[in-house]
Amino acid sequence: MAFMRYEAAVEHLYALGYELAPRPGETVPRRKFDLGHMRTLAAALGNPQLKFLAVLIAGTNGKGSTAATLASILDASGYKTGLYTSPHLSRVNERIQSSALSIEEQMAPSIGNHLRSIADEDFARLYVQVDDVATKLVLDGALPHSPSFFEVMTAIAFLHFAEQKIDIAVLEVGLGGRLDATNIVQPLVSVITDIALDHTEWLGNTITEIAREKAGILRPDGVLITLPQHPEANQAIGEIAVNLNVRGVSAADYIPARMSSLDIPPTENHYAITAFSTPLQVDSPLRGEHQRRNLALAIACAKELQYNQRLTKISQDTIEAGIRQTIWPGRLESVPGANGSQILLDVAHNPAGIWTLRSYLSSLFVDDTAPPRHLIFGVLSDKSIAEMAQIVFPLFDRPTDRIHLVSVRNPRAASLEDMKAVADSLETPVSTHATVAEAIAEAQIAANATIVIAGSLYLVAEARALLLPPDRDTKA
Repeated sequence: MAFMRYEAAVEHLYALGYELAPRPGETVPRRKFDLGHMRTLAAALGNPQLKFLAVLIAGTNGKGSTAATLASILDASGYKTGLYTSPHLSRVNERIQSSALSIEEQMAPSIGNHLRSIADEDFARLYVQVDDVATKLVLDGALPHSPSFFEVMTAIAFLHFAEQKIDIAVLEVGLGGRLDATNIVQPLVSVITDIALDHTEWLGNTITEIAREKAGILRPDGVLITLPQHPEANQAIGEIAVNLNVRGVSAADYIPARMSSLDIPPTENHYAITAFSTPLQVDSPLRGEHQRRNLALAIACAKELQYNQRLTKISQDTIEAGIRQTIWPGRLESVPGANGSQILLDVAHNPAGIWTLRSYLSSLFVDDTAPPRHLIFGVLSDKSIAEMAQIVFPLFDRPTDRIHLVSVRNPRAASLEDMKAVADSLETPVSTHATVAEAIAEAQIAANATIVIAGSLYLVAEARALLLPPDRDTKA
């Protein structure tokens, strides 16, 4: 293919299969996790992943927030930065971002967030390049089949970062770690965020099994930044780290002390910390007490890069500026609705994420006489639907409250019938809706309602497209 328009490139990409969903005509998702295939593709493309420094971030929850914060810090420090995350909210381009620094911006790197999504024409051009190379590899027998959606996206990201001559890329692992396509880089630092049960059909049925998969991003004599968490995860990660002679760095010193945090509203993250006798002001747009762990990981990583990896343009001031300028939509994001309503969008999509959402909502829902509360809920079929419902549904049990079920636009979506059956088993009254738009419209009938939309990133993406203008910032 010599030329392809952006729309056609995206259509071709989705024909490879939608994330973990089967390809068209198939009933069982392909298990194609083989780093050998990704290395073969990258080598044929000139190994672009070797042309920049990298930080690799794995985990179940919080890795996207950690990656976005760290990338913003590096960008504010004057490094040309790449950010690769998944999945996306609105457009596939959002997964691949890099610093777009004009001469004026280079002179004042602390002004604004410079991360921009890959341009449509660049995405289409690089897709053609990857597809042509992959097709030849399959014809020559070097690859047993075409690369997956995520492998192609990762290859495009690596090519774009190499073309942009970035200094350093922050890469969010897509699934697991050990066999993830991103894991062909040689990271300066590996970061592991909180681990919980998710994607058990791919990663294992226990915390120990999943933690071992996540720890696959570690390298011999490398550096690991993490936080104490579930004992089984701590033990599994620790054993692998010791065997590889990995130097561990705990981010615990960058979490506000419990006594001082009592004065910090659990809904906001504006606080000062003092670590190693150095004061640092955290002023993050990311909401929720849980984000303090992700912020701590990003700060600890920035400090490691500054002092031990010799990225000396990082400073206390640029760390503070990067935190302030972080852009990461769809995470406890508040937008105004009709009829005086306030809408809260959150991509919580597994029991651990829903517990975090419940904690945040509990700090908001302290007045039982407050206006109506509505939950718009939709999930993927491979998630723990009953457990998620048991966690969050009880917060919407007043006579004036309502729960609205919608089916997510995704081949893996849970059906309305299956979600309704869960609600019935919990003796929870719900209404079902054919579309997200219908659910939002009905929820906004009540004056001054609080409307929470959660259960799946794909649900939030669809709702966000309906609620916000197209030019609303989604670049990070």
